[in-house]
Amino acid sequence: MLSCPPPSLHLHVHRYGHYTTVSSSLHHHPNHPPTTVPDPVLRTHNSKTTSLLHHHTATSTTTNKTKNPPQENENDHQQHRDSVQTNDNKPTTRQHIIPPQEKLNILEMSLVSKRSPQFPGSIYTNSLPSLQSVFRTPNDTQHLENDEDEEVMIMRALEIRRKVTAEVFKGAMKKGKFGITYSTNLVNRLPDFIDHVMIEAATLKSLPEFEDSTFNVRAKVIIDDSNVVPLIRWLKHNNLSYPKIAKLICMSKGKLESIRRLVEWLKTVHVKGEFLGVTLLKSGDDILQRRIEELDEIVEYLESNGVKMDWMGFVISRCPRLLSYSMEEVKMRVEFYLNMGMNENDFGTMVFDYPGVLGYFTLEEMNQKVNYLKEFGLSTEYVGRLLAFRPQLMGCSIEERWKPLVKYLYYLGISRDGMRRMLTIKPMVFCFNLEMTITPKVQFFRDIGVRDDAIGNMLVKFPPLLTYSLQKKIRPVVIFLMTKAGVTEKDIGKVIALGPELLGCSIGKTLEVNVKYFLSLGIRVRQLGEMIADFPKLLRYKVDLLYPKYRYLRRTMVRPLQDVIEFPRFFSYSLEERIIPRHKIMVENRVNFKLRYMLACTDEEFNERVADKVERRRRFESVRLNDVLVDSQTAKGTLGKAAVVDCPENENAFSNFPVNDYSMEGTEMDFSRSEDSPGL
Repeated sequence: MLSCPPPSLHLHVHRYGHYTTVSSSLHHHPNHPPTTVPDPVLRTHNSKTTSLLHHHTATSTTTNKTKNPPQENENDHQQHRDSVQTNDNKPTTRQHIIPPQEKLNILEMSLVSKRSPQFPGSIYTNSLPSLQSVFRTPNDTQHLENDEDEEVMIMRALEIRRKVTAEVFKGAMKKGKFGITYSTNLVNRLPDFIDHVMIEAATLKSLPEFEDSTFNVRAKVIIDDSNVVPLIRWLKHNNLSYPKIAKLICMSKGKLESIRRLVEWLKTVHVKGEFLGVTLLKSGDDILQRRIEELDEIVEYLESNGVKMDWMGFVISRCPRLLSYSMEEVKMRVEFYLNMGMNENDFGTMVFDYPGVLGYFTLEEMNQKVNYLKEFGLSTEYVGRLLAFRPQLMGCSIEERWKPLVKYLYYLGISRDGMRRMLTIKPMVFCFNLEMTITPKVQFFRDIGVRDDAIGNMLVKFPPLLTYSLQKKIRPVVIFLMTKAGVTEKDIGKVIALGPELLGCSIGKTLEVNVKYFLSLGIRVRQLGEMIADFPKLLRYKVDLLYPKYRYLRRTMVRPLQDVIEFPRFFSYSLEERIIPRHKIMVENRVNFKLRYMLACTDEEFNERVADKVERRRRFESVRLNDVLVDSQTAKGTLGKAAVVDCPENENAFSNFPVNDYSMEGTEMDFSRSEDSPGL
């Protein structure tokens, strides 16, 4: 049998743009006639198959050269020597170069938990190159990869491992019957805890029992041992949203049991479930590391100074930062207020009204605000009472809130005493925003006709005016007075300036009821507007107080309705203490005054007026009596002479002439006319 050496297969790869040509030549024995080389076959490849083709081409070439050197004829040896001689003149290049994108693909395929599914006709190899071959070139002893490329590859590997850990965590939550959306949203907010699980899972590989286990198994063991899934279920049951749960888990730094321990303690001090998450998140980063005994000591100290245990949950939930302070810091803050003259009851109610007064400000800021309030002429004890009544003052900034307000009030003509009155009557005024709350109201008063000098007096007279809403309270009252109560546009500024208290009255319960009552008495709308302009407080009284006074005026005093229209202040005086007693004095002394002179004076002035009126009436009566006597005597002399001539026997005929009766009648008639005379 004729033997011949095995043929040698030479694979030549040529690049033509996006095409790769594969050609092979079959070399036989030298005596064998040469065969014709077929034309190269053009095949189109994608990036992945091209990379694999390059990889296998380089591997097969190296193997053939070392193990099975091909049998070549002299011509081939000559060609080989020529090619080697030619290549010596060229710089050496890498035999195997993997693109960066291909490196990332190999990393991802080696780190993911599941292989990507294959489809018929796809090119896939089960033997992936080692990571060393990815990060090192064949000539790694001489040349190293760029450090930046290595760092990018390492970070990419960590990112892929982090994604694998997140998928394992989602699988654990799915087993805990959490929805996909909830699990995804929560895991996206747990980067620190995912890194913690990833590091702990890598550490477990050093243990003998986990030496041969996969990363997924180790990560699952860490998640199950931490009991994080039951903790998430429990926190969700306590009304915590997933962002708060995620932040708490990251704050715990792996010590998840501290979260459950602190939540249970907060429930014992009456913190409601809806505020548990806020309290935990805003009480400081080290709150989970504090001991329960330290927190109990703070609560007991506050309770001993007037903060009731029933209020403790409200106080802590509104001021969680209080739990982050040491016991010495808490005592300094409490003693700051107690040294201002507060008792335990005042301190307890102050903390309940505004818990932030204890925890949101430094001691330096608190001292500065107290000293600024003293500049209005207030003592330390009075400032303490003021803060106990309105602790929100401590939440105001001196530079941003108080100084601009004081400057604005000064330009309105309000002195320091007026500001002190506003501060003591309505401290909340100093907590308002100047541009948003106070300035629009002052401008509105100017628009309706209130003078600038009257605005300052109006604010000092009635400081609560600035606390009313412009759109919901002040403007509707002004519109009602002008449309329903008969106040003209000319008088509306005067009415508001004289009676700013009207702006605090309810339209439906007070103003409208009073307007209807006065109109029912027969007063016209125009007359009612004039009465209100003369006495704006007229609409503030209740109908139950107006009706008895009006009935006494009409039935007992027998006065006309016009008297009330001319003097609407009649309804402001007490019926039992002023109207009835003075009316009795007038009746007893048989004098009469207009309502203005009857009521608008003190008791001494009223008695002097009555005495003067009585004296004037006595003098008037005496003058009239003398005139009557003179006339009667003259008439008596004339009649006497006639009697002597005609009837001399009847000398005593005029002895019973009714002189006194006639004089008294004339006196009474003249007195009745004097009552209506002007000026009496």
